[in-house]
Amino acid sequence: MSLDIRRRADEAVKVAETYYDSHDADRFYSQIWGGEDIHVGLYDTADEPIAEASRRTVSRMMARLTGLSANTRVLDIGAGYGGAARQLVAAKGCQVDCLNLSDVQNETNRRQNLEQGLARHISVIHGSFEDIPASDQSYDVVWSEDAILHSGDRLRVLREVHRVLRPGGEFVFTDPMQADECPPGVLQPVYDRLHLSSLGSFRFYREAAVAIGFELIGIEDLTPNLGRHYEAVRRMLSARYDEMIAIASTAYVDRMLTGLANWVEAAGEGHLAWGILHFRKPAA
Repeated sequence: MSLDIRRRADEAVKVAETYYDSHDADRFYSQIWGGEDIHVGLYDTADEPIAEASRRTVSRMMARLTGLSANTRVLDIGAGYGGAARQLVAAKGCQVDCLNLSDVQNETNRRQNLEQGLARHISVIHGSFEDIPASDQSYDVVWSEDAILHSGDRLRVLREVHRVLRPGGEFVFTDPMQADECPPGVLQPVYDRLHLSSLGSFRFYREAAVAIGFELIGIEDLTPNLGRHYEAVRRMLSARYDEMIAIASTAYVDRMLTGLANWVEAAGEGHLAWGILHFRKPAA
């Protein structure tokens, strides 16, 4: 890896860590975005509760994986508050390691694991998915929801996932992306909300993963849910504006409303994409 790429990757880690550890972000994501789950939901109706739609995404991803059991070791990279891990444990009894760079989110994750009696099944690890703190071939499944977009070196993330998966292991993830044919320059307002400089795409992840050595199992293009989700979050934040500015800064809430509107607009114009990507590390 060149020094310039490594520097950008390190800076991206620091930006994401600082952002998600902030009081404003914690209040917003825990109170508005979905509570236990801070990823894009799958919506049956436009006015469906965010938390319900978010849990449906976890169920849809889980259904893609074969042979989940109490013996399955899962790594969730960018685990947030750990909602997916608890759903995996409750449904399948898996052992899940939650890797996440926010101490604030990790403490909430640990507390909820204890409260729900799941702590013995879930380990919470502070760290970055550019340098996964695990030995080679440690996991049966690597899981991620809407986290890899924050990386300054997404190719390195894919390589790290490939390294820690056992032969035959599966990698399933979602990520907000740009459309494969997105015109240049149109997504800057989208990037600005989370201090991004780019997004991945279905084409990038498919080609990069196969080049590293993954087998493509399948891709579900579920893009319409991206705009629905950001609009649902924007509506809720607007409806609870007075409540939110009492527990988070007015400047943050106002910036978030503008940023969410930019994402909704970009999704409506066909510049964004979202879905479930599913790969396998070939068996030895």
